[in-house]
Amino acid sequence: MKFESFEIENISADLNRLDDLMPQYGLIRAEQWDYERVSYDRKFELKEGTFYLRILGYATEGDVGAHRAVIKLMVPLLGKHYYPHGVEYGEGEDFPASLVKQCEKILAQVKEELTQFNGL
Repeated sequence: MKFESFEIENISADLNRLDDLMPQYGLIRAEQWDYERVSYDRKFELKEGTFYLRILGYATEGDVGAHRAVIKLMVPLLGKHYYPHGVEYGEGEDFPASLVKQCEKILAQVKEELTQFNGL
């Protein structure tokens, strides 16, 4: 599921700022990065299964490994994990309404903080 209505994909931010902000909302970068891309994930374990809210981004300047990069965010995704195959984001997935609402609230808060910080 894509969360296109938040327009987070129009935001660029310093990597270190993102690394400070995202964990406040349970979005962890951990080992999901390479020198050009990052992924901030929040895991939800519900009776309906395991789900991930994922915010992806890529470096428009600098190097992620050196912790000196400007990251352009992409459209946030919500996916369901299927063992052992991985996470599926497809339109055919069924996401609990309460989870979707919680993810929308998180994304609204993240966007608000990023726009305040970036002066947008």
